[in-house]
Amino acid sequence: MIARFAGFFVASVFGLAFVLINSGPPLPPAVSMGVRGLAVAAAVAIVGLVVLRVRKENRSEEGDAPPGAPRFGAFFGVVTTIEVLLIIGGAQTISRLDAVPDQAGVAWVALIVGLHFFPLAWYWKQPEILYVAGYGTVLGGIGLAMALLGHPDWVPLVSGVVTGTGFLLGPLVVLILMNRGAGASTARQSGSSPSPK
Repeated sequence: MIARFAGFFVASVFGLAFVLINSGPPLPPAVSMGVRGLAVAAAVAIVGLVVLRVRKENRSEEGDAPPGAPRFGAFFGVVTTIEVLLIIGGAQTISRLDAVPDQAGVAWVALIVGLHFFPLAWYWKQPEILYVAGYGTVLGGIGLAMALLGHPDWVPLVSGVVTGTGFLLGPLVVLILMNRGAGASTARQSGSSPSPK
């Protein structure tokens, strides 16, 4: 059952990597450390909330017929292979072109990672992943434009840290809402109402 949260795990792994790798200048060192710490905390929270959700589903009738788990078949392999080839090929091309700043590589990776979530959302029948796909694609495109228009110093922040933060916050918010909804549903089924806050 935990496999159906694979999209959340994939997004959070990319998000954590984006934040940890790109949290540097122009951010002050103290802010960089704080952002990295929050990213790690968010990733840990995502894992904890998935475990909590799975346990709740196992205790309720909902756990008997969960939505389909993501499949990791040939289609997933093709999408991942294309993603890796585009990331490596694009990064090598950027590094060889003197007219393109190296920071454009971060934006290129964000763009390709965002794009790769579109076919996975369709394949896994998980439309919630489309938000992550669109978010990463847009911020990757913005970063590329910034790099090409002469503002490369801010690309790691925009296409790296901000993209990674969204990749972490999206799954985190959805899991919090799912767990709250499961709690309210369990309370209604047991005949009691959720306690007021």
